[in-house]
Amino acid sequence: MSYLTSTRPGPPSTDVRTGIGIPGFAHPLLAPTEWNRLTHPGAPLHWVALNVADGPGVQPDPHCLEAAGRLRNAGVRVLGHLDTAFGLRTFGEVISDAHRFLDWYQVDGFLLDRCPADRAALPEVRRTVATLRVIHDDAHIVLGHGTHPCPEYAEHGDQLVTFSGAWTDYRWSQVAEWTADHAPERFCHFVHGVPRPHLDEALRVARWQGAATIYFTDHTPAHHTDPWEPLPGYWDDIVSRIGTGVSE
Repeated sequence: MSYLTSTRPGPPSTDVRTGIGIPGFAHPLLAPTEWNRLTHPGAPLHWVALNVADGPGVQPDPHCLEAAGRLRNAGVRVLGHLDTAFGLRTFGEVISDAHRFLDWYQVDGFLLDRCPADRAALPEVRRTVATLRVIHDDAHIVLGHGTHPCPEYAEHGDQLVTFSGAWTDYRWSQVAEWTADHAPERFCHFVHGVPRPHLDEALRVARWQGAATIYFTDHTPAHHTDPWEPLPGYWDDIVSRIGTGVSE
């Protein structure tokens, strides 16, 4: 696989609308402000992942039901968070979780978190995605690799997360050459530890690398906490920089 620098062949498209994908806030009881802010008019949200309890949980959660319902009523796509554990979870476990997300929360698709990226795991991921499309024929499926997978994965996911990590790595990151054959709407970048003064720079990196769905936060992993769970301290700045619009 060949790589380029952190730019993309040719000029960036001027008609691509950058938007936000939420990898998963904390439970609505622990993060009520976060969930409430998502339904404010003008937030350019592409989708929000719902992670009840490392998946859908063992029974419907009324707080998550309410949060997901508000988002869907606002026209925001809600995805069920499915942890593939880099291929260590069985096909049956993942599909069982997907059924519960559909039955309990009427999700619009799925984020396959910690998705394998190597060619050897491709047949099992292909099987999983094909089954998800059978049980929900209009599912929006995001493959959460967190790095550039082998190019064939692009044939199966609606979107691929090709970066998930720290700003110190992202600002000097390289983009796989094969991604230039696909529209920016196919790719997502999640970056933690982005200082407020570097927010514009981070958006430029995403634009030049061809990723239209982003999530940037100033939070970092600390004390084993998830940096994606709280709202970024500069949430309003991100929204204003991307621009207001109708949520997709």
